[in-house]
Amino acid sequence: MNEMTKISYAQHAYSDGAKTALGRRPQLFINNEWVDSSHGATIPVIDPSNGKEVTRIVDASDQDVDRAVAAARTAFDDGRWSDLPPIVREGMMHKLADLIARHADEFAELEAIDNGKPKGMAAGVDIPGAIGMMHYMAGWASKLGGDMIEPMSMPRGTVHSYVRREPVGVAAQIVPWNFPLLMAVLKIAPALAAGCTLILKPAEQTSLTALRLADLVAEAGFPAGTINIITGNGHTAGDRLVRHPDVDKVAFTGSTEVGKIINRTATDSLKRVTLELGGKSPVVVLPDVDVDATAVGAAGAIFFNSGQVCVAGSRLYAHRSIFDKLLEGVANAAAFWVPRPSLDPAGHMGPLVSSEQFDRVMGYIDAGKKAGASVAIGGDSPSSDGGYYVNPTVLVDVRPDMSVVQEEIFGPVVVAQRFDDLDEVAKSANDTCFGLGAGIWTRDISAMHKLAAKIKAGTVWGNCHAVIDPALPFGGYKQSGLGREQARQGVEAYTELKSVIIQL
Repeated sequence: MNEMTKISYAQHAYSDGAKTALGRRPQLFINNEWVDSSHGATIPVIDPSNGKEVTRIVDASDQDVDRAVAAARTAFDDGRWSDLPPIVREGMMHKLADLIARHADEFAELEAIDNGKPKGMAAGVDIPGAIGMMHYMAGWASKLGGDMIEPMSMPRGTVHSYVRREPVGVAAQIVPWNFPLLMAVLKIAPALAAGCTLILKPAEQTSLTALRLADLVAEAGFPAGTINIITGNGHTAGDRLVRHPDVDKVAFTGSTEVGKIINRTATDSLKRVTLELGGKSPVVVLPDVDVDATAVGAAGAIFFNSGQVCVAGSRLYAHRSIFDKLLEGVANAAAFWVPRPSLDPAGHMGPLVSSEQFDRVMGYIDAGKKAGASVAIGGDSPSSDGGYYVNPTVLVDVRPDMSVVQEEIFGPVVVAQRFDDLDEVAKSANDTCFGLGAGIWTRDISAMHKLAAKIKAGTVWGNCHAVIDPALPFGGYKQSGLGREQARQGVEAYTELKSVIIQL
């Protein structure tokens, strides 16, 4: 890890296009128009690579939120979006996806500046993922439907009965800061396909790409009020959205702690809720693997996106016979993930998103060491120049009761543990309040399926990690969330079922 000292942590120059986006006056996108806030409160936008303010965004007031909800409510109630022919809605969504693709480089740079992730990673993962999600979900607009069902208690032909699937209404969508554009589109696209109107609130730390997306919404020709994008703090603007009586559905991705608050709040009016929350994903490595190749995969499972991934492989369980060799391989692979400024073309991992997140992650590392954990690699920051960098970190000599084993750190920190047999490791893998993802590495297909059945997680990967596809449902067991996103299930989460029974 000595190579880290040779890296320059000075952020690279922004492009002219990025400077133009950063020069935008703080406004909100409501009813297809850029509007001023009702008050002058703003939030600074910080580049995590150097800790410097680069622009400001609106901190939406209650009045701003009410205005956005009213726009979405009117747009839904008069049918300007939901009553369009499905093929028209589908085409408009495809057009928005194509516009994102046309501006892909700009989106990647803004994501890098705002979130801290390497521009190359944003260009290779986030932006294509958003484009693909929009294209995939667009197809559902013309494929949703109900069923004709014969009642079991009445003679055939005496009633005509059927089930309609209808859009739930106005959706409030609150998205996280780790994959800002991708998470925004993951929420927006199924709502549009189902016929809903919506208000999107991006994370206050990372709103730049959502605001740029708003320009393309208007360019794509969506009816006014269909998509409204407001910025602001979660405890104010987000809370107002969740409580608003004219919101029918809340979709949130973020921490379990906040998700519980949202769920409790939404219960007052029984709003429909989907929650994609935290994780503490196990990565289980059996003794028959190619250890060198698996070590590279295990390192990527935790260090990708600086570990700021809900399904990050943050608990590594390796069979006792290969533990030391695998750990050595992970340590060697960590050199690939040495943090750099987000616009450094040689970077694969950037800084953490904020000073708060930096303090959180370093606090967990310190707590782990105080509790008796040993630092195999990392455990420190390579720079004191203002950026929020944490070196790839592996902790060993941990116990199941330690906070670093039980709690979501959301940083490039993995705890490594030994195991001896499948039943033991399955029990350890499930020893958590979370159940979002899990990884299994083995050549033994029987063992793979046995473990996949035993582990309580919404997604289980075999010989890979964090492979996400729009056609497959995504969500968690236990305190990792409620409901599923993506796939047919993700669209249906924005619908209600209505049974119609007509006596003939």
